[in-house]
Amino acid sequence: MTTRLDRAVGAVLGSAAGDALGAPYELGPAGQLSARGAEMRGGGGWDPGEATDDTQMGVLVAESLLEHGGLELPDVFGRFQRWAAGQPKDIGLQTEDVLSNGLPWDLAAAHHFQVNARAAGNGSLMRAAGSAVYFAAAGREASMDAARRIAALTHGDRAAWEGTALLHELVRVALDGGDPLDALPEALEAVHPDHRGRYARVLASDWHPGLATEFNGAVWPCLGSAVWALRTAGGFAEAVRAAVDLGGDTDTVAAVTGTLAGAVYGQAAVPEQWTGPLHVPLPGFGDRVLDAEALRDLARRLAGTG
Repeated sequence: MTTRLDRAVGAVLGSAAGDALGAPYELGPAGQLSARGAEMRGGGGWDPGEATDDTQMGVLVAESLLEHGGLELPDVFGRFQRWAAGQPKDIGLQTEDVLSNGLPWDLAAAHHFQVNARAAGNGSLMRAAGSAVYFAAAGREASMDAARRIAALTHGDRAAWEGTALLHELVRVALDGGDPLDALPEALEAVHPDHRGRYARVLASDWHPGLATEFNGAVWPCLGSAVWALRTAGGFAEAVRAAVDLGGDTDTVAAVTGTLAGAVYGQAAVPEQWTGPLHVPLPGFGDRVLDAEALRDLARRLAGTG
């Protein structure tokens, strides 16, 4: 029997594993993983099993939550800035601008959105596994509100907030033993009315990634693709592989898929050949590198059992 703790660890570990699996195929065409058959062998500038900014930023959020006993937004933003100054291998253009534009934590993302009028990337969605686990026990409203507030640190477009809030809610349902797919109608009711229709389309049972109207680096098709992979696959590994095979923003789509599938199937479903080489460097924080066991411990503490 899969326990709540197993599912919590599965969400955090599964997100990191999906991230590292997809990293070598980022921005490539569809079907690369199946064609090459290379899993956790590195490439594209990434070492075998190396997690990207997706997991790195998620760890920073998680550690801030644990050290402060809750959400301390200026601290999270400061950690992001320290990480960005450490010259990570990859950082989103929008996130980099927000973290380096010299404005305080509560103005930087809003200013970026005001100037650029575009900030609906998946950069807040990708880092939400740990925060989703941490806030799950607080219930739907509190968890979704926390997701929006964390997302707003780097993304001024409410579309990114609502997508991250939806992911928090689907993870919460899964951790409680429910089916996140069955929970979609109620979850959508909690989405801001201005954004509900667009999310309803990409989360519908008949939607598939071929219907996407944006690159999957945008928040809507990224979340939609993750839910599609969960709905159509028969298990954790099949779902994450399907996410990578979509091409495009492979690390993030696979990380979000891994979050959901890990929360549904539990940590035992994450293949050992993926977790063995898995590691998460933290640029800007000395020589710290988290391995799979460190991620398991982090997840246990986020779930309140560590």
